[in-house]
Amino acid sequence: MPKIHRGMLAAELGLNEDEDVFEVEGLMQKRDLFQIASIDRPELRDPPHHPVDNARIVGAPNLFHFIRNEGAVLLQHPYESFATSVERFVREASQDPKVLAIKMTLYRTAEKSRIVDYLLDAAHNGKQVAVAVELKARFDESANIRWANRMEQNGIHVSYGVVGLKTHSKVVFVLRQDYDGLRRYAHLGTGNYHSGTARIYSDLGMLTCDPVIGDDLTELFNFLTTGFVPNRDYQKLLPAPKHLKKGLLARIEREIALHSPENPGHIQFKVNALEDTDITRALYRASQAGVRIDLIIRDTCRLRPGIPGLSDNISVISIVGPFLEHTRIFYFRNGGDEEYFIGSADLMKRNLESRVEIVTPVEAPALRELLREILEVQLADQRCAWDMQPDGQYVQRKPKTKGQQASSQQKLIQLAERRLKQARQLGKKVRAKQRKTVARRVK
Repeated sequence: MPKIHRGMLAAELGLNEDEDVFEVEGLMQKRDLFQIASIDRPELRDPPHHPVDNARIVGAPNLFHFIRNEGAVLLQHPYESFATSVERFVREASQDPKVLAIKMTLYRTAEKSRIVDYLLDAAHNGKQVAVAVELKARFDESANIRWANRMEQNGIHVSYGVVGLKTHSKVVFVLRQDYDGLRRYAHLGTGNYHSGTARIYSDLGMLTCDPVIGDDLTELFNFLTTGFVPNRDYQKLLPAPKHLKKGLLARIEREIALHSPENPGHIQFKVNALEDTDITRALYRASQAGVRIDLIIRDTCRLRPGIPGLSDNISVISIVGPFLEHTRIFYFRNGGDEEYFIGSADLMKRNLESRVEIVTPVEAPALRELLREILEVQLADQRCAWDMQPDGQYVQRKPKTKGQQASSQQKLIQLAERRLKQARQLGKKVRAKQRKTVARRVK
């Protein structure tokens, strides 16, 4: 802006030109770009995306029976439907006469939330329902207050977390009277219980009835409802603010200790942001020790890759596509005894020290294969990936062949569709075999 125009504007607004006016590079009010995005030009838009059902649970008549008999389930949104997985889990819990209690954390939810409606149904059906609501969820404060009031009016026990800590974890916890005793079921996720963002944010969730995770979640909800800190014992989960940061730092140091030319160390993180100085320094030390580190960081990244003698073994990419990358995955090679984790926390000081977060291990081999697939597909992206340079600038990758034209998000859509197609084909074969068996018995 010319100096004369700046002076005129300051005068009209009653500002001191020298003290109150600042210059910034680039665009201001970037939200105005939405006007361009709203132009009606279908040929410039991605085709509408329609999530598919999760291939494993699509034919399951009862989710609780399936989880108990078949093991944990990994959910991938928005590639797989939020409505037929997470919302279904809460709906079935609200209607199942064997479910005794439902507890959950609520950070953000939709304006018209089926999740909350199902919780209200559960309370009306005589189940104990408790919800830890975060009133300071940025931009959603008023909506969360309304939901909290409505839930309290319908008999749901509403708590507001622990003083001084934001409740950012994503958990639904269900207590059910199974045929062989009480069993605890849970959904642990990386994203909010929001049907709108579940269609445009990439997130993960896990359905499980692991008894040890159940013990840990009992500890978590006792903490959220009482705020009493001492002697909280967690066996598998890594909750913030007391355990997560220490757990990640210890695993980075372990990777350094186990690294050798014959048995190389390897760390892979996929998060929204890396800002915490302690984690950054630990990753630099690991790189200097020879550990290979792959980081998929969508947004802020304090670390700089490729600096000789400091971060030679670190690569940082950012995936920018139609869906907002919101997933958090933590991988440690651990001398061959690999560890995978997913959770709600980014590698930021606020997440690690000032919020209630949950990161859970993923132990089932089939689920680990899915996480490995996600990481490999995204690290190989040549369409929507941007490589961070040692100076902090980003350079967009360019596809060199026709096979590289599809982005990682497009490939994950295709993989989800393929899994569902294969599951349906297998289901048809099983049903045909069953019909033949019945026919032979009748003869």
